[in-house]
Amino acid sequence: MNASLESWLRLAAVPRLGGNAVSKIICKHPPEKLIELEDIHLAALGFKPMQIHAFRHPDMSVIDKCMAWCSLPDRHIISLTDQRYPYLLKQISGAPPLLFVEGKPETLSLPQIAIVGSRDASAEGLALAHEFAHALAQHDVVVTSGLALGIDGRAHRGALDAGGNTIAVLGSGLEKVYPSRHRDLAKDITSNGALVSELWPWSPPKPAFFPRRNRIISGLSTGVLVVEAALKSGSLITARLALEQGRDVFALPGSIHNPHAKGSNGLIKQGAFLVESVDEILEQVGALAGCAINHQLDVTQDQVLQEELPFPELLANVGNEVRCVDVLAEICDQPVHEIMMKLLELELLGLVSAVPGGYVRARRG
Repeated sequence: MNASLESWLRLAAVPRLGGNAVSKIICKHPPEKLIELEDIHLAALGFKPMQIHAFRHPDMSVIDKCMAWCSLPDRHIISLTDQRYPYLLKQISGAPPLLFVEGKPETLSLPQIAIVGSRDASAEGLALAHEFAHALAQHDVVVTSGLALGIDGRAHRGALDAGGNTIAVLGSGLEKVYPSRHRDLAKDITSNGALVSELWPWSPPKPAFFPRRNRIISGLSTGVLVVEAALKSGSLITARLALEQGRDVFALPGSIHNPHAKGSNGLIKQGAFLVESVDEILEQVGALAGCAINHQLDVTQDQVLQEELPFPELLANVGNEVRCVDVLAEICDQPVHEIMMKLLELELLGLVSAVPGGYVRARRG
């Protein structure tokens, strides 16, 4: 276990090696086998000379600090190939190779709705965030958000007050909880859910980290509810990412005189679902309570049938998010015409579906 984790940490520490590149690499070789490859083979996998050097000569103090962090109770480092890695998040483009988790990792695979909104929310907006989170938790839905002030914090608290589970995705390392006034809230979340970050545990918050955090919030969730959002709100970034990832976007309508509602009202104009009750959310996303179970069954079934299905490497890289043929060809390191022929065969078998812009995994049942 430690050797495998160390190999993943080595890979994660390689600079400028994004999630898509890591996915492509591990399709060919598990991380623990990469160290045995010659430089020429690493280069063939896409490593640049600087990256090869970084992989072979990592800063061991970083790896040792991560291992020490993970050795404490309720702390986990989950890799892309770990069975605990959440199915929905794995489907997004550039899925984080590693997740640092404090709390209950099994919460990540439960049905989730993200609730996001303004940091400087109105009293009504804060009350609605708490109300909707409380109601979702009572329906056994995990409430996911970003631990920010305003709507995020009230959503987390609403789920906790209902005795439910909530997940906070941080734009910092888990040892650097931000904002600091939410440290007590973060502790409560670890007892009834999980704190999640893709960053080294000691990483301070930086503006560039928050859009990356937002893609994880939406990637974990079946849908995203925007309670209040100004026109230049980070919540709109989360909503856009959710749409790109094939998730549902919901918005609560607000007063035309409320500047914090202009962004959420704008989402409704652009096609987001206008909702006034939790029931409307649950109806739209369907049998939400069973979605995580179904996804886990998909994973298990894929593992059982891996040797029986044709083109398992290609199939593994077609998920819920649309991927174009060129991207699949690059990930699988195969010519475009070969990928197209294989996709046609998979489509005839009912395993993938052609959609505008590319292919997605076909829905079972």
